[in-house]
Amino acid sequence: MPVAIVTGASSGIGRAIAIAFGGEGWDVAIGGRRADRLTEVAGAVEAAGGKPFVRELDVRDAASIDAFFDAVEADVGVANAVVANAGMSTPGAVHEIPIDRLRTEVETNLLGAILTARRAVVPMLVNDVRGDLVFVTSDAVRNARPRMATYAATKAGVEAFARSLGMELEGTGVRCTEVRVGPTLSEFGAGWDLAYVVRLLPYWQRFGLQRHGGILQPADVASAVVTAVLAPRGVHIPVIEVQPECPPGEIAPVTPAGEQD
Repeated sequence: MPVAIVTGASSGIGRAIAIAFGGEGWDVAIGGRRADRLTEVAGAVEAAGGKPFVRELDVRDAASIDAFFDAVEADVGVANAVVANAGMSTPGAVHEIPIDRLRTEVETNLLGAILTARRAVVPMLVNDVRGDLVFVTSDAVRNARPRMATYAATKAGVEAFARSLGMELEGTGVRCTEVRVGPTLSEFGAGWDLAYVVRLLPYWQRFGLQRHGGILQPADVASAVVTAVLAPRGVHIPVIEVQPECPPGEIAPVTPAGEQD
């Protein structure tokens, strides 16, 4: 069976991606820092039809990444798809966020994706695996999001890295895809101050962001990831942007000239 590795798989989008690969009958290696949560995800992967492999993983730590990949390769084999999904954010004005939080954000979102891809690509090339590296990014790359400046910068860095790495890998059979995500219902902002989030939404609307209340489900993003990976060989989908549809009736349509409501 083909093998998928998913980082940041303990909840939200990562959990949904792992389950989606399970639904395709894949072996799915799930990694994350919350080991207790991974057990539940493994059960969901198995229920979907996949074979789970569980191991704690901290993408900020190269040694942790090496140990994770070594264990996966020894148990189920070289990955056919690796999804760099781990991410976090601390909202706020950049000068007000503690330096250690900024450092954690950069190390998790950007360095973590780089280190994961660096470790993943070697066995793919050595074993002539025609595989996929998928990088989960954010629409904050395309539309800068104030009070999330560091997050936007890290995700922009991930996209630049993915494009450059994709060029390096042309002709090897290893594809790089960016899955750019809009507002999604997950635990991503679970630790944020709710009162602050309530103030952020109208603030972002001043910049043309968060124009409506539509929100994606994690499974919607997972579907995009699987679509890219299952694309026929010879086909490359470099970027997929997934956005929620505006709920029907939430924004009144403009009445054409000459007509009355």
